[in-house]
Amino acid sequence: MELVFCECAMYNFLRPILSLFLTATILFATGQTDSAGPVFKWTVTSKKLSEKKYELVFKAPAVAGNNLYAPGQDLDGVQSAGISFPDSSVISGVINGGSNVQTTASAIFSKGTVQLVNGDAEWKTVIEFRDIVPAKLLGELTFFYNKGEEFKSDPPFAFSTALEGGIATGGKIKIASIDIKNPAEPCGDDAAESKSLGGIFLLGFLGGLIALLTPCVFPMIPVTVTFFTKKSQDRKKGVANALFYGLFIFFIYIAITIPFHVASKAISPEIFNNISTNVWLNLLFFIVFIVFALSFFGLFEIGLPASFANKADSRSGLGNLLGIFFMAGTLAIVSFSCTGPILGTLLANVANEGPWPLTVGAAGFGLALGLPFALFAMFPNWLHSLPKSGGWMTELKVVLGFVELALAVKFLANADNVEQWGIVKREFFIAAWILIGLLIVLYLLGWLKIGHGSGKRKFSLVRSGFILFFTAFTLYLIPGLTNTKWANLRLLSGFPPPISYSIYTDHVLLVKGIEPIHNDYEKALAKARAENKPLLVDFTGWACVNCRRMEELVWTNREVDSIMRNEFVVVSLYVDERTKLPATAQTDFTTGTGTVKPIISVGDKWATFQTENFGATSQPQYAILSPDEKALTKTKFYTPDPAEFAEWLRCGIRAMPKK
Repeated sequence: MELVFCECAMYNFLRPILSLFLTATILFATGQTDSAGPVFKWTVTSKKLSEKKYELVFKAPAVAGNNLYAPGQDLDGVQSAGISFPDSSVISGVINGGSNVQTTASAIFSKGTVQLVNGDAEWKTVIEFRDIVPAKLLGELTFFYNKGEEFKSDPPFAFSTALEGGIATGGKIKIASIDIKNPAEPCGDDAAESKSLGGIFLLGFLGGLIALLTPCVFPMIPVTVTFFTKKSQDRKKGVANALFYGLFIFFIYIAITIPFHVASKAISPEIFNNISTNVWLNLLFFIVFIVFALSFFGLFEIGLPASFANKADSRSGLGNLLGIFFMAGTLAIVSFSCTGPILGTLLANVANEGPWPLTVGAAGFGLALGLPFALFAMFPNWLHSLPKSGGWMTELKVVLGFVELALAVKFLANADNVEQWGIVKREFFIAAWILIGLLIVLYLLGWLKIGHGSGKRKFSLVRSGFILFFTAFTLYLIPGLTNTKWANLRLLSGFPPPISYSIYTDHVLLVKGIEPIHNDYEKALAKARAENKPLLVDFTGWACVNCRRMEELVWTNREVDSIMRNEFVVVSLYVDERTKLPATAQTDFTTGTGTVKPIISVGDKWATFQTENFGATSQPQYAILSPDEKALTKTKFYTPDPAEFAEWLRCGIRAMPKK
């Protein structure tokens, strides 16, 4: 069988999925599934045959009752064995299945016979390199085996083997001289989250208030409060029960995020950053938010299974605190069609920050939902001041649907920006938002009918305010389509794609300012040593909103620009860069926690470099190093105040002589 390689990013992503799909189809058709761990224990060795040619030998001891399918067979659309490499310079070879292969009748496959390995497996293949031979070769062996008449598969065998005479030029990842806990000067930030948790909580609280006004939740306030205050003869007890009801709502939304805390201890620390920068996850979010929008438009409802609500509701009459808890759970479940998209929007936009920001955001959301029930129970006269339920709540859902569409465009732009497809250029993004803003205005005016609305509109003060807001916002966006100085849109800086990703190749806003060295730490370090300047390391990402805001609003400040341009050597390291490293730079790296991580892409390298040396996974993060690679200050995270950022830069300059 020929080894297959491909430089296509889409293929590399889809290959394991397609293979898994075909395998699952056969397993399902034969009625056999197996959730146990790997059955076969493989080892791999390499032998140099000539300057660029090597023999790989895969061995696996026999397992009683299980027989490997010999390589080179087409099992009704699934290849019996194969090897793939992330290094596209590998020239394909053929797998030799050895001499202990026997032909056996099979009722599973259309050919009627298959070739099985009888005893220990020793498979060999010869590979050749077009370019420089790397010091270590990474790859993956896929295979299938037979247990009686059952067709089974193990997870692919991911291997790494050293190549004699190979060259390693990948550069350093862990730098022993960097001690970020003991810099020359203590200026800088201790953690990225410390500045953002308060803002995330407020965003969550705002989202909860919006969800509170939807048709799924708002009508429940007077009904539930009246239930508690009138059911209990003792008013104090009724108020206490309502307080517990609101408290349980608060805790339920916090509990939703507990799995993220558990998972974060068992997976790579960069997983939360990958959520926001991974192309395929961003495309998934794009689809999900389109679905959310269609749900808000009334095409269908997103809800949890009715059995969940029925079970929770059946227990809400248990009495005391347990019954109140299940009442709160019932509200959370039946209101999911309205609250789910809003909470999902919040969590998706802070997922890259880690588990605690998720919890803080959910806490703000739960507090906003639960607090009104407690307050109205304490002050029941306030119920008379509530607006009556009506069509305005349905209209609010439609407006939220348009907002979900705008966010969907943002996730599509994230994926496009990372891969540089050129689909969602800055002007396309702005045009999409202008169209969405225009549709919102037309809907609020009653000129556009969506869902079950009557189309007639009563122009209250609130409605008029919304119309004016979205009209002004839409008009504000229009100059962003032009190649003029008014296209900057500073209020949205960092949210649309950057000016450099424009349909205008010579945009007037492209400032000839700071030009960092791109993804080449060694080159930047050599320049810093030659010029005896401190090195400013910028950990950034293509899909990083705050990174763009820093570059567009802070770096362009006259004082900051002067300091960075004249006093530093600047290097920007993109942690979500999908470009493959040269074959000689691809390797396995053992992290500080003992996990072996494959370093395949440029982003893999710089994300690991950031985690190992600077203890963070969020972007932007800035570090100032001396030419001998020692920390001059603590690192700096997102800092929208140019004066504060400039002072930190000056602190790094002052620390330079001490090293």
